[in-house]
Amino acid sequence: MRRKLILICVLALLLSSFKTQPQITWVALGDSITYLNDHLAETGNRDTKGYMTRVTEKLPNITYVNQGHNGWTAVGIAKSIEKLGLTKADVYTVFLGTNDWWGGVHLGTLKDYTDNTGTGTTNGAFRVIVDKLRSLNSNAKIILITPMQRSDFVYIADKKNNAYGSYKDKNGQSLAQFVDAVNAIGKLEHFEVVDLYNKSGMTVKKLVKFKRLKDPATGEYKDYKYPDYTTIPFNPATDEYPYPPEAVNLTFDGLHPSDKGYQVIADMLVKVFKKTVE
Repeated sequence: MRRKLILICVLALLLSSFKTQPQITWVALGDSITYLNDHLAETGNRDTKGYMTRVTEKLPNITYVNQGHNGWTAVGIAKSIEKLGLTKADVYTVFLGTNDWWGGVHLGTLKDYTDNTGTGTTNGAFRVIVDKLRSLNSNAKIILITPMQRSDFVYIADKKNNAYGSYKDKNGQSLAQFVDAVNAIGKLEHFEVVDLYNKSGMTVKKLVKFKRLKDPATGEYKDYKYPDYTTIPFNPATDEYPYPPEAVNLTFDGLHPSDKGYQVIADMLVKVFKKTVE
């Protein structure tokens, strides 16, 4: 009899450990870093998985909807918010801001967010986005993801599409200011914030191992590390692509995450999801 009771207790414990987890729908709103999750060919097949795939592999009860829009700003997303086909979800992530910085969009202030001033600033655009998500599901969890730091970006499919990194300002604004704005909105709204800029370890120095450029003195190609490559000119019309496979570290092109970088993002998101959504 005692053995039977012990067996029943063990079986009960085993069954409780296999408790079915609730199914969760996640809409990921973002730019190309989100978009590429389902368009890996556009990475030159340098990536095998994006951050959403990696998160849902760790948390199989979560199903994602990719609302990444290649090259879009937060302002652009806000202006088209009613045309995107956004759907009701249990959790929304908003991963925007880097294109606003590079595009010279006026950041504005937190007052633009609180006063709902519209899409003239990035702060105002975030309010439009948040209001839309709340209208879809007032009980949904909203998680903000800050922009990553950036190295010199050179598009793998078109060298003429390039941009310098976040180590200097663009149009009098730093990328760090956009990060601060995301953090301030998160604090105001009591949203979880995944701070990739400050807390991921993905610093400009680590984004690529080197940049292959012509030595101005000799014309010979040389592998330059950060910050040395920031002072060496790159001519997209005549120079080779500066990030061969062996230059890849946390990004494959100076901006977009490599598999290694996407894993960092996924790991940080999994921790937040387990704390707030599971």
